[in-house]
Amino acid sequence: MRNVALTALAPLAWGSTYAVTTEMLPADRPLLTATLRALPAGLVLLAVTRKLPSGSWWWRSAVLGALNIGVFFALLFVAAYRLPGGVAAVLGAVQPLLAAALAVPLLGERFGRRALLAGAAGVLGVSLVVLRATARLDAIGVLAGLAGAGAMAAGTVLTKRWGRPAGVGPLALTGWQLAAGGLLLLPVAALVEGAPPALGAANLLGYGYLAVANTALAYWLWFRGIGRLPATSVAFLGLLSPVSAAVIGWAVLGQALTALQLLGMALALASTLLGQRPPRQPATTPVATSTTPAATATATTTSPSTLARIREGEARSADLPRAEPVTRRQSTSATA
Repeated sequence: MRNVALTALAPLAWGSTYAVTTEMLPADRPLLTATLRALPAGLVLLAVTRKLPSGSWWWRSAVLGALNIGVFFALLFVAAYRLPGGVAAVLGAVQPLLAAALAVPLLGERFGRRALLAGAAGVLGVSLVVLRATARLDAIGVLAGLAGAGAMAAGTVLTKRWGRPAGVGPLALTGWQLAAGGLLLLPVAALVEGAPPALGAANLLGYGYLAVANTALAYWLWFRGIGRLPATSVAFLGLLSPVSAAVIGWAVLGQALTALQLLGMALALASTLLGQRPPRQPATTPVATSTTPAATATATTTSPSTLARIREGEARSADLPRAEPVTRRQSTSATA
């Protein structure tokens, strides 16, 4: 449950994006916002971990960075600008179903009735939370929303399938993907939106929050969770994001919460919990005693700086079993 709780912090943090964007950031600059969320965070993580991809991980990082960050962010904002926010959120809620379907051929996970029921309940719950009777549909927006959900689902499943290279922790993997996704977004933002506007103190604070807490920390927790939990279970945690957004809107922005919305939240939470009970166990299980005596002795006999402690923690994470397909259980245990 500890891994589930830590991973759930990511979508809970993502739920604050709407409030921060509307209250602290320049209007009509979605691609700039997406770029400044991803690229600075990725560069900082690269500097902290001091690890670069090698071999096939150059193109794998580019693919994962595009699916999880670059393409996903761009399509998400296209959907958000062409559709009411509620419709865009409902389209995003199909991601767990898409991830569960992709996990069948790519990970060997089973797409049973439980996943189907949980996915349907999640879509219904999110619909009750965010959808309004006056919502209008736009074909391009709907396609962008579904494609964005598909990109994130594919990125989640591929992150699970490919795992991490030997000696690389989740923090470095997060940095690779954020940097790749940010570099993909940078020219698109420049071509579509032009030069960025002058930024005030509130804008800089908002971008700083999105880059550090909402992106670097949140995606590290997300990718860490993918390495320790079944991909479908992680995808269902994404349903917490619209619930978090509604609660933050009520608490911070003074938005009302109706009885129907509360019912939707209950359904979304029930779907999330049901999604944590997959028919198969994950391919690898975290080792409870991964902090070895040697690592403990090093920590007690030295007094490293903050960056050194982060790198030591990353090294210990790299020693944990890495995510691999279910069908490769034997080879995974042999290389752990």
